[in-house]
Amino acid sequence: MQNPVPAATVVLMRQAAGSSPQLLMIERAAGMAFAGGALVFPGGRVDPQDFELARLIVWPDLDIEERAARIAAIRETIEEVGIAVGLDPQPRPEQVAEIRSALAAGGDLAGLLADAALRIDLSALVPFARWCPNFREARSFDTRFYLAVSPPDAVADADGGESVHALWARADEILALADSGERQVIFPTRRNLERLARLADFQAACAHASAYPVRTIRPWIEEREGEKWLCIPDDQGYPVTAERLGTAKRA
Repeated sequence: MQNPVPAATVVLMRQAAGSSPQLLMIERAAGMAFAGGALVFPGGRVDPQDFELARLIVWPDLDIEERAARIAAIRETIEEVGIAVGLDPQPRPEQVAEIRSALAAGGDLAGLLADAALRIDLSALVPFARWCPNFREARSFDTRFYLAVSPPDAVADADGGESVHALWARADEILALADSGERQVIFPTRRNLERLARLADFQAACAHASAYPVRTIRPWIEEREGEKWLCIPDDQGYPVTAERLGTAKRA
């Protein structure tokens, strides 16, 4: 197996009146090799340019891999759904649209932010989890998950390429859609949704995350009473830590 591809994703949250927070999900294009047709959180691989920008940012207590991952999460969220998190000051919608368009045309995030007089605020992203499943021998992703608050009145717009639809919904609603067969979610997404469904708001999610220091989760298969189960550790804050292998959507 090749070395895992570093990746980052954002659990973008907005508070709904009288209920638990809504999360932003995107539907991957059906033809995509990874998680085609499934609902996932916005994100993607960490690019060399993310590491280049990370080298220019001094941030106490964060190594370059962590800085690059957070930068990738910020960039990918702009590219995939047109929402900017982790930028200071908060850009106007038209600025975000301009940056998104320039990124799609091959623009450099560092230069685009400098032109717009914006800086990156890595503290806006709160580490929540890190998953490195070995579901496919030819390729695997080492993905860092971050929590972030959606800017007020942000409108999510799928890019029409890798993502074909964007939706806001509570974690329990997304799980219900998956259970009914209306939507698909892969194993790591389901486990994280189950964890998030128990949290009342962003502050509760941050407190929960701080109680479980991030450790890389590598699912494994074990046999229980003649059946194969896909398992994860039971000390990382997940309410469900095993699923029958036959029902688990792995990619």
